[in-house]
Amino acid sequence: MLESAEIGHTVDKKTYAREELRLREALLNAQFELSARARGPVLVIVSGVESGGRGEIANQLTMWMDPRHIRVRAFGPRSPEELARPPAWRYWQALPPTGRIGILMNAWYREALQERIAGRMDDAVLDSYLQQVRRQERMLSDEGVVLAKFWIHLSRDAQKKRIAALEADPRTSWRITPADKRALKLYSKSHTLWEHLLRETSTGMAPWYVVDGSDERYRNLAVGKILLDTLQRTIQAPAKRAPAAKAPPIISVADNVKLIRELELTKRMTETVYESAVAKYQRRLARLSRAKGFADRSLIVVFEGADAAGKGGAIRRVAGALDARFYTIVPIAAPTDEERVHPYLWRFWRHVPARGGITIFDRSWYGRVLVERVEGFCSADDWSRAFDEINHFEEQLVRHGAIVVKFWLQISKEEQLARFRARERTSFKTFKITAEDWRNRRKWGVYERAVCDMVDRTSTELAPWTLVEANDKRYARVKVLKTIVQRVESALR
Repeated sequence: MLESAEIGHTVDKKTYAREELRLREALLNAQFELSARARGPVLVIVSGVESGGRGEIANQLTMWMDPRHIRVRAFGPRSPEELARPPAWRYWQALPPTGRIGILMNAWYREALQERIAGRMDDAVLDSYLQQVRRQERMLSDEGVVLAKFWIHLSRDAQKKRIAALEADPRTSWRITPADKRALKLYSKSHTLWEHLLRETSTGMAPWYVVDGSDERYRNLAVGKILLDTLQRTIQAPAKRAPAAKAPPIISVADNVKLIRELELTKRMTETVYESAVAKYQRRLARLSRAKGFADRSLIVVFEGADAAGKGGAIRRVAGALDARFYTIVPIAAPTDEERVHPYLWRFWRHVPARGGITIFDRSWYGRVLVERVEGFCSADDWSRAFDEINHFEEQLVRHGAIVVKFWLQISKEEQLARFRARERTSFKTFKITAEDWRNRRKWGVYERAVCDMVDRTSTELAPWTLVEANDKRYARVKVLKTIVQRVESALR
């Protein structure tokens, strides 16, 4: 893939001046249309050979277009805040909203390249990482993000000449670092790796464009024209692009609803036993959250369940064992305007805790395969592929040290009706009951099938579901506390 960028493309000054004027005007118009029609976003990834002119490309694009509507992020060594979270966290923070252009310098490729060249990563680990990159880019594409990836390339001779020229000029000598000179020495070793990376991660929905960087004018025009074509195709596309490959329909196992229908909802706990058990497990959880080993972990607790199943009460008992400075409760409702213009997992990545932190989700990313599926708020393709996307998301969390504990609180239809009526009669609880709750109740059977599909497809060894018999609130709260304590104790061992 690199040979065509090593033959020395050039553009003369007169041609460049003529074409630049037209290109700049077209890019500005396309940028305006992208925003006006709320298409995209368009995510530009700029990577390539050291000293190839990657920074100059970003600067040129922001000069040609309106920089107020372009978000440029350069990724170097991770900050302490970034090191405390999964590697993908910092890239999710940088995603542009619909209608905007984002330019990511190196993005998720730089670290893997550096680690492999330094010998701290073998081929098997690299290939596993590249497979994860393909999955991530596919998910972004399916969510409407348009990716254009540019590899700015130089031959070894061209890189050597460019470093010498920059170093000889007092105005640019500061740009040459020891890293640039080391990269030149490692050129031959790196070349094979670059070819492998480009070949493995250039796909139909996220292609690499290899651009010869030896001539500044050629480089700028080539990148600008490709970006213009990408913007124009994005503008002309439907409001939300259909996935390239349709997901097969999810067919529920005939008797999968037995999973929750056969729960023993009659389980009860006396007040005396309850008070003792709550105190016991809160005490253990408090100690665990302050343990030395927990500083290298994080805890993510997900609460899902039927309406009026007691999620709020269970959350309060968990929070009662924790230091308020080190946990966050995130209630999930309908997405805000800001959240709607990003991929659906974006709003959950924002709340991923740092090591030593705890986040409790009152409802979660499972809304995509529950309420959005049942109410038709997303397409069948969207919620069908979400099972795999969610598993991948949770795998990234767990691999970085998070303890992911997921609860489904289940009550009987009769118990739900009793709780609904009690809420209507209690002045300080009437706000908890809405017309939506009654509407959801009429779809009880549909939700049952969605819940069982969810558990069947996303209960993994890394992040298993715990089904909680919640007709008795005391029993449910103790089971929740006990499960969290056992999971954290097991992880710390």
